[in-house]
Amino acid sequence: MPTPIRADRDVMEYDVVIVGGGPSGLACGIRLKQLSPDLSVCILEKGSEIGAHLMSGAVFETRSLDELIPDWKDKGAPLTTKATEDHFFYLTEKAAIALPTPPQMHNHGNYIISLGELGRWLAGQAENVGVEIFPGFAAAEVLYKESGEVIGIATGDMGIGTDGEKRPDFTPGVEIHAKQTVFAEGCHGSLTKKLISKFDLRKDSDPQTYGLGVKELWEIDPTKHKEGFTMHTVGWPMDSQTYGGSWMYHMGGNMVSIGFVTGLDYRNPYLSPFEEMQRFKTHPAIRKYLEGGRRVSYGARALVEGGLQSLPKLTFPGGVLIGDTAGFLNVPKIKGNHTAMKSGMIAAEEISKLLQSGAATRECTGYAAAFKESWVYKELYKVRNIRPGFHWGLWGGLLHAGFQTIGGWMLPYTLKNHADHKQLSKAKDARKINYPKPDGVLTFDRLTSVQLSNTMHEEDQPAHLKLKDPSIPIAVNLPEYAEPAQRYCPAAVYEVVEDAGAKKFVINAQNCVHCKTCDIKDPSQNIDWTVPQGGGGPNYPNM
Repeated sequence: MPTPIRADRDVMEYDVVIVGGGPSGLACGIRLKQLSPDLSVCILEKGSEIGAHLMSGAVFETRSLDELIPDWKDKGAPLTTKATEDHFFYLTEKAAIALPTPPQMHNHGNYIISLGELGRWLAGQAENVGVEIFPGFAAAEVLYKESGEVIGIATGDMGIGTDGEKRPDFTPGVEIHAKQTVFAEGCHGSLTKKLISKFDLRKDSDPQTYGLGVKELWEIDPTKHKEGFTMHTVGWPMDSQTYGGSWMYHMGGNMVSIGFVTGLDYRNPYLSPFEEMQRFKTHPAIRKYLEGGRRVSYGARALVEGGLQSLPKLTFPGGVLIGDTAGFLNVPKIKGNHTAMKSGMIAAEEISKLLQSGAATRECTGYAAAFKESWVYKELYKVRNIRPGFHWGLWGGLLHAGFQTIGGWMLPYTLKNHADHKQLSKAKDARKINYPKPDGVLTFDRLTSVQLSNTMHEEDQPAHLKLKDPSIPIAVNLPEYAEPAQRYCPAAVYEVVEDAGAKKFVINAQNCVHCKTCDIKDPSQNIDWTVPQGGGGPNYPNM
């Protein structure tokens, strides 16, 4: 039995431990067992079950699934609604102007899916080949050898009260040691950001840049439903200098997935991505589908938008980064599940070679080399300049995107990305935005929305949202930026209230839907998003 890093914790030992039960982590686990059935592999998932924290648009491209499980149709994969129509509009406040659908957004052969349902199906396939899956266990700490190599992770302690003291039901976390640790935490992973810092993995890459997607599921009037219909928009309610856009996908059973993505490089501190989504639904071209229907689910999450130039170094001694935690999303395609899965499969192939070879090296350097030879690299290389082109505004971005699409991508230049939190203007230089009050029928408030996300956190535990300096929200962010946390959070976690005549910053951590926006957008970089006790957060049934 290996010696624990902390004496009160038990140790489990595997060949490979995968942190995160999303598409990349599950694909990695399956591929490892396909190649090396003798390897012991486990997946840790911080959600209460596989799929509980998964949220995506989502129109799914099957390329990676075709490679991983060629007979997925026979095995009952939940891909049943084929995309049949593509529409792309520029919105003004009242009008919708049809534009040619960009080639990257053509969805012939793709499927409108629930990512949560696909995740649960993939988990079944993983278990069938011998992968052990532990939902409800959050990886809270990276474990290192004295030499600095990663040797696994530890799950969080359970039974710590809000005062930081051990409760009678205290249970220490478990250490999971492995020959290779795969980090598949999703966007802006809480352990990944520490690894990036420790190993300086961004030394040769741009900062990552992000968007915030706010999504709702609606059951609409059957006479308005068009199964397989997909629509995307740009323009209103965004101004011409703010990156953003929407989707609407008609699923089976009169269900519609609708959402709005706001680029987190936005400048106005008074902007609220949640309120922009609510305002978007009032547009005549959108309202006509939703009127007479009912909202059945809500969620929000950040997504990686930096592309190829913002990918960090993918390997370090003892482990690798895969999926959205590294940043494989193809922004112009508005798809990342297929690239995330393929990154996990490539990593699995190279880890299998490394472990089977018995080589003394602890760094799986073959992964980065194999990625560069893969179709994922070629796909991301072609679109590397499209998202950063929108730093020139909507019209400059669209013109540049068109130029890239007809072959401009072959030119050797690569545009730079910039850290989102540095883009925010001072409040004194910004225009206040007066958002309309919700009507409770088409538009809603944040607390009502959070209820639909089934978000639950044990109340008697330390807040997982930590301030590096508790004075900064009131002393710096409020006077300089009108404390934007009150508006960028889509779950009403942060408030500024009056307390005995003084301003006070309040954190309602129990509302958190784990979108990570606060960790990304806070202008002072003062908020540290960490994992709560295992199983906490949203419980998305079909997002």
